[in-house]
Amino acid sequence: MGARPQFDLTLYLVAGSEAVAGRSLVDVIEAAARGGVTLVQLREKYMADAAMIELAREIKKILQPYGIPLIINDRVDVALAAGAAGVHLGTDDIGAARARAALGPDMIVGVSAGTPDEAAMVDPALADYTGVGSVYATATKPDAGPPIGIEGLSALKARIELPVVAIGGIGIGHAGAVMASGVAGIAVVSAICGASDPEAAARELRQEIDLNRVK
Repeated sequence: MGARPQFDLTLYLVAGSEAVAGRSLVDVIEAAARGGVTLVQLREKYMADAAMIELAREIKKILQPYGIPLIINDRVDVALAAGAAGVHLGTDDIGAARARAALGPDMIVGVSAGTPDEAAMVDPALADYTGVGSVYATATKPDAGPPIGIEGLSALKARIELPVVAIGGIGIGHAGAVMASGVAGIAVVSAICGASDPEAAARELRQEIDLNRVK
C-alpha cells in the first residue's frame, strides 16, 4: 500500500453552504484556515456534481498555501474529479471497501461510528481515521442519534484501532474535556461556521485543544 497523504485531525472543520447562513463558504473556510484548522471536509448533500466539483476545486486552491487537506463527504466521484485528498463516509454512505477500491491506496478514507456495533465494523485496513459522536446534542445533524457523552466517546475510542476525531455539539468550553479523553482531535461545524468571526473562533478552539491534548 502506498503512502497516503499526511493529515492532522487536531481541528477538523466540516463545512457546507447550509452552515454559513448566506455568507461566502469559501471566505469562512479561508478565515478558519487562518485561525488554525488542520483539515476541512466539504459537506454538500444536495449540490449537483458539477457545481460541487467547481466549489471543491476553489476551496482546495485556498487551502493549499496552509497545507490543509480537503476531504469530500460521501461523494467519491466528486473527490476524484476535484483532486481532493479523500472522502469521509457516514454510516449510511457507500462502504469503505467500495470507496477504497475507487480511490486507490493513496487517498484518505474516514468513516463514522456512533455505537459499539458501528465501531466494531471499522476496518483499519480500509480506513484512515474514525469520526465518533455525537458527543453532545447537535442541531447540525438531526439524524446523529442520542449524544454519547465523554464516557461513550472513551468507550468507543477503546474499540477502534484508528485515530479518532470527536464530533457533535463541541464548541469553546467543551473542547478541553473532549481532548482529555485522548482523541486525536475535534470536528466542528457551527462552532466555526456559525461564528461571527470564524478566524477568531478557530483560533480559540485550537488553543483550547492544544492546551488539553493528552501527551
